[in-house]
Amino acid sequence: MKKKDRISKIRNIGIMAHIDAGKTTVTERILYYTGRSHKMGEVHDGEAVMDWMPDEQERGITITSAVTTCQWKGSDVQLIDTPGHVDFTIEVERSLRVLDGAIGVFCAVGGVEPQSETVWRQADKYHVPKIAFINKMDRIGAGFFATVEMMKERLHAKPLILQLPVGSEENFAGVIDLIGMKQIVWDDETLGATFSMDEISPDLLDEALQYREKLIESLSEEDDIIMEAYLSETPVSADKIVSAIRKATVGLKLVPVLCGSALKNKGIQLLLDAIINYLPSPLDVPPVKGTHPETGEALFFEAKDNGPLAALIFKVSMIEGRKLSFVRVYSGSLKSGGEVYNPSRKIREKLSRIMSMHANKRDRIEEAGAGSIVGVVGLKISSTGETLCSSEKPVLLEKIEFYEPVISIAVEPKTHSDQEKLDEVLTKFMDEDPTLKVRRDEDTGQTILSGMGELHLEIIISRMMREFNTTVNVGKPQVMYREAIALEAEGSAVFDREIAGQRHFGEVSLRLKPLRRGSGNRIRFAIKDEAIPAAFMPFIEKGITEAFESGTLMGYPVVDVEAVVTGGSFRESLGTEVSFTVSAAMACKEALGKSGPFLLEPIMDTEVFVPEAFMGDVIGDLSSRSGKIESINAKSGIQIIKAIVPLSRMFGYSTSLRSATQGRGTFTMQFSHFDKN
Repeated sequence: MKKKDRISKIRNIGIMAHIDAGKTTVTERILYYTGRSHKMGEVHDGEAVMDWMPDEQERGITITSAVTTCQWKGSDVQLIDTPGHVDFTIEVERSLRVLDGAIGVFCAVGGVEPQSETVWRQADKYHVPKIAFINKMDRIGAGFFATVEMMKERLHAKPLILQLPVGSEENFAGVIDLIGMKQIVWDDETLGATFSMDEISPDLLDEALQYREKLIESLSEEDDIIMEAYLSETPVSADKIVSAIRKATVGLKLVPVLCGSALKNKGIQLLLDAIINYLPSPLDVPPVKGTHPETGEALFFEAKDNGPLAALIFKVSMIEGRKLSFVRVYSGSLKSGGEVYNPSRKIREKLSRIMSMHANKRDRIEEAGAGSIVGVVGLKISSTGETLCSSEKPVLLEKIEFYEPVISIAVEPKTHSDQEKLDEVLTKFMDEDPTLKVRRDEDTGQTILSGMGELHLEIIISRMMREFNTTVNVGKPQVMYREAIALEAEGSAVFDREIAGQRHFGEVSLRLKPLRRGSGNRIRFAIKDEAIPAAFMPFIEKGITEAFESGTLMGYPVVDVEAVVTGGSFRESLGTEVSFTVSAAMACKEALGKSGPFLLEPIMDTEVFVPEAFMGDVIGDLSSRSGKIESINAKSGIQIIKAIVPLSRMFGYSTSLRSATQGRGTFTMQFSHFDKN
């Protein structure tokens, strides 16, 4: 096969959804029908191939994104199964950063749930084409068309219905394919491996014709060939429809919608066909953009094996104590034993081994070309979000954005031997997970572990024991606040000291101004050039940035502040990096102390699903937690309460909700914004 043909046959896709929508079950069926695995692993039995971590198997949830490759009709499908729980959103973020397409899995009962919205927006941010698969059509309360409407309302998507369900709930039997106009029913005896394609039942034909007309009409708005056929009322061949759908999907105009029941083995083969037919290969997406590390010039790299190397490390994992880096190769190729250049750190590293991944199993390969997603062993220093390239043609690809933690716990080792291991273990976890932060509390001497939620930190503590045999005492969860300022204030500082025989002198004056919420921090210079040479400006900026990392009120990061550097002084031969970094930090701290600092706390978007009989108690409980009710909607006999609630008031809420609703209420929660305490 020619190299270009090989790349055109690759599909790099992710499966994303709200927790419990059935992502991992869909993935398991894909692996089974493509022959990648010979037994369907079930999530509820703890046997799913992609949920290989003990914590995943015990809890029945996906915690870490797992990579695998399978073949379908001559194409290589490189698949990442991502977590649905909000605490592990970073796993979705960094996966979508390197994927060319995605499948959004929706529960036909729950519809578009909160985390579905989050991951959909993440995919939109990276311009990832998507297919929607409405799962669990066999469940009581399943609503195919209601879910499609929710896609329009909540996701602002333009769904393109390609299939209609045949029956629903316990009578769900198959689907009607609106392109080929056939009725497809799966055989339960063969676990869905075989299916029949028959003429559409007379009682369903009118509805099928009506929705096929809508399909052609929607496509005609995006494709001139379909438009001509639609206006002249001439039949359109299936090939032309497929081609038009592919073009509209890759162009982010439409979202093809399919349906099925993964647990009952219905609909997966057609989903695989849709992946091949409608989602892009690496050749169909725009060339990856980067910048030259020295000049800042924009550089573009097409998916070519013989092009210059451009690859991104999107994930680091510690498997059996060894560092495994997950890499997406955009251009050029990686060779086992070869050398690569990391422009972020200005170092060369050697690739000792390259692995083709299948969850936690791996096969050694000698080379990985453009479009590949592989595991690499041997990178000692390079980390998540960093670029690998050649030193002759260096490039910096766009980095991955990481989220700031909102919750923290204090941990202390139980034994002296645990103390020795703790720092090393935490360093490994931080290499793996950029949303995990560790700091030492200077007052108490405790180690403070900060993460995205209670479950996130719970999993880290569990893995410490399981994987590294390190046991710790854990304090109660604490909220990670932010600090902001209420007033404009000025500060100035002089650093004049002799260190190791060298005198350092620097003076900085600045003014702090509060910005509106969510603006972030800004640093501006309003000083005359002769006061402080331009060469020292980056050091002043560094000092201010460091001061913002720890506020004067309670030591939390300072946000939404503009620092305007208004003056200072410099003495020839005495101005140094240290003097201006420290004097800027001291001036900033002085101004922060005079600016009326106050705390901001994380506010959470909360959705509570509760039977109507318990509405009063649940609303009363949310109000007692300073929650603000935004809306109440009814769906399938359940009331959905949307509220915003301070995170500090939500500890232990799952227990309270179960108690108030006799175990029938559930809720989801995700970070919204920071607001005044």
